[in-house]
Amino acid sequence: MDDFPRKRVAVVGATGVAGQQFLVSLQNHPWFEVVALAASPRSAGKTYRKAITSEAGQLRWACEEPLPAAFADREVVDAQHLDVSEIDLVFSAVESDAARALEEKFAPEVPVISTSSAFRYESDVPIVVPGVNHDHVALVKRQQRERGWKGFVLPIPNCTTTGLVIALAPLAQAFGVTAVVMTSMQALSGAGRSPGVISLDVLDNVIPYIPKEEEKVQSETSKILGRLEGGEIVPLDLPVSATCTRVNVRDGHTEAVTVGLGSAVELAAVAEAMRGFGREFTGLGLPSSPPNLIEVSEDPYRPQPRIDRYLNDGMTTVVGRLREDVVLGNGVRFVLLSHNTKMGAAKGATLLAEYAVHQGLA
Repeated sequence: MDDFPRKRVAVVGATGVAGQQFLVSLQNHPWFEVVALAASPRSAGKTYRKAITSEAGQLRWACEEPLPAAFADREVVDAQHLDVSEIDLVFSAVESDAARALEEKFAPEVPVISTSSAFRYESDVPIVVPGVNHDHVALVKRQQRERGWKGFVLPIPNCTTTGLVIALAPLAQAFGVTAVVMTSMQALSGAGRSPGVISLDVLDNVIPYIPKEEEKVQSETSKILGRLEGGEIVPLDLPVSATCTRVNVRDGHTEAVTVGLGSAVELAAVAEAMRGFGREFTGLGLPSSPPNLIEVSEDPYRPQPRIDRYLNDGMTTVVGRLREDVVLGNGVRFVLLSHNTKMGAAKGATLLAEYAVHQGLA
């Protein structure tokens, strides 16, 4: 598919942390050409570099990668007045309160791939993790039909949910899952520049509560692992008990997971199911796809964020410490690491957009 004309895309919310991650993901992309950067009225009319520079002269660039030179001098436009008539696809990286109105404004005309939760829980909107439930994208046809839209809204899940469902999906498919208990140790970058995670709060500390995070994980997991049937998603009947915490790590969400399986299974079979998961999807050759969705480590001291988060540019979930559990029936336990700003955010959304293009939906 490399010979078709590149899609003209806009990044809305381009000056925020998630928007910055999109610019890193989309620079030199073989399928997508960024033709518009949009943000709030206070950024409109400024160059991108100026828009993310504080009054004191600090460049508020949050990514480890440098600001792509191709975007630094691009003029930022007001998202409210973005003209999508010459745009093929919109990437929305806007906070959810503002995202709803903006995504409703763009979706009647063009596809919108979103990192926000604004539409995640609508019955005609799938929450998609590429390689896990990409077949759910077919639901956008109902969305278009019933809402009268030419485009659609297609969101990825909360970044904490992403690694969890990637690890659970092969177990659900191969053995069935009956219950999940998860405790997350989430990176600072997942909070963006939100209050409550300033340096003195988290230094020498663990923050034991992230507002709304546990509820998102619980509801999104069941929807993503559900089945598409008769034009709607039937959520998987799966109790999920989540405790979400913030720790002093820059990137990479670590999760300790206990899973009850539908039958007694050898650990070797669990590891094999994880290692082989998603080969049909990764074999599509999409530009942002990793060669494997899950890496299973035999090292009892892995995964570790500092060592493992950039495996396949942060697009592979690393699982380790796989062992039996005696609390949940037919239980297994493991620790996973998922890169929250790569597969869990902009690059995962980019991969979803690539799949939508592959399917002829965008």
